Amino acid sequence: MSASPATKVLVCDDDRAVRGALNVNLGKAGYAVTLCDSAEEALERLRAEPFDVLLTDVKMPGMSGMTLLGEVRVHWPDTRVVVMTGFGSVSDAVSAMKEGAADYLIKPIGRDELLLLLERALENRALVREVQQLRREVDAKYGFSNLVGLTPVMHEVYEQVDAVADSNTLVLINGETGTGKELIAHAIHYRSRRAQAPLVVVNCGALPESLLESELFGHEKGAFTGAMRTHQGKFEQADGGTLFLDEIGEIPATVQVRLLRVLEGGSFTRVGGERALKVDVRVVTATNRDLRAEVKSGSFRADLFYRLNVFPIRLPPLRDRLDDIPLLARHFLQKFAERHGRQPPLLSEDAIEQLKSWRWPGNVRELEHLMERTLLLSGGGGEIRAIRLPEDAYVATELADDSAGSEGGGGTGAPGAPTLEEIDAGGLPSLLDRWERALIVAALESEGGVQARAARRLGISRSNLNYRIGRLGIALQDVKFA
Repeated sequence: MSASPATKVLVCDDDRAVRGALNVNLGKAGYAVTLCDSAEEALERLRAEPFDVLLTDVKMPGMSGMTLLGEVRVHWPDTRVVVMTGFGSVSDAVSAMKEGAADYLIKPIGRDELLLLLERALENRALVREVQQLRREVDAKYGFSNLVGLTPVMHEVYEQVDAVADSNTLVLINGETGTGKELIAHAIHYRSRRAQAPLVVVNCGALPESLLESELFGHEKGAFTGAMRTHQGKFEQADGGTLFLDEIGEIPATVQVRLLRVLEGGSFTRVGGERALKVDVRVVTATNRDLRAEVKSGSFRADLFYRLNVFPIRLPPLRDRLDDIPLLARHFLQKFAERHGRQPPLLSEDAIEQLKSWRWPGNVRELEHLMERTLLLSGGGGEIRAIRLPEDAYVATELADDSAGSEGGGGTGAPGAPTLEEIDAGGLPSLLDRWERALIVAALESEGGVQARAARRLGISRSNLNYRIGRLGIALQDVKFA
């Protein structure tokens, strides 16, 4: 693949022969090449004009390539740095990768390896730019600097937040664990006229009943054993701003009554106090529970629910926004690469397909944690071709039904033709999963559990088979090997 004529490469090496060889190979590939023989000269060139890629030797007289790398990372972060080193100095290259180099080359440098690595470094930069641009577009339209997602369901969320933010309306955010409910609460607060006042966060599920009331409303000195001084509650601390009550479905009945009174009258008394305190607080709540069901069961007050549910916002689970996964994954890799001082790696199409095939019970938070782990395992830079999915990919699964349709009953065959009741119950996706699971189990059994051979028999790659095993919840320990 030839480079764009606008792609500019700065080569820095004190060896004239190396500079000459790189100049010829890069020039033939269409790169615009500039040569220099010292890190000091390279800095002068960078100050004069921007470069897409810097190829630098590690060990040079005067300023070293490592010092040059540090300068470029600070002053020209958009320039990708590739370090070059001799065979005996690979440890220097590894150190450079940890300091933020995009990749490294070991001398003598082959032409194909050089061009492939440069292409990869430029692809990495393009992906980083894409993420940054998409973030700017979302932030410019909605002002949500910490939110990532461009699927229609997320656009609907952004529009809801945009509509309600600059008001005093109560908001109830509903979504599964890990979907980003607190991020939405922050977005509402910082887009409101209360943005300069405090945003106070309370996790209602993390506090026992005996402490939650005091935490929310405060207490007077001597109100109970251990109350050695007057304590200001979260409502007072949030005066003029926003109080975010996370896991609102966890609050006990006694606190529900007091909370309803505050929401209706705007005043309360501290525990053990008599004087009514008036506050100006906007309340935003969140839950992963079905509060309507809680109301029906009697565990949550109906009047409080209707008071809180003035403006509901539902956050979709990650499985309902699969097209956001590549963007989120790259965002998290970039975030953790910056935190750990490493170069963000690229994600191959196979790796992205793995991520999109996983069921994500922990939603965006689970993906975030997996990307940090992936970055640390990869060492940074390069390309990730397969993702090591969470260990719970290999959960126990009941396979007895899958073998019911096999002829002769000797082994796990494909299920028989589905009944109308089965079609009505699960639909086509469920039936396809059942067939796919049975075929994979049969291939594993026939190949003695060797995944490479089973993958060949199925006509798919080993990594493809691995993520399908995870997606379908196939327990390898339950496969009956021949």
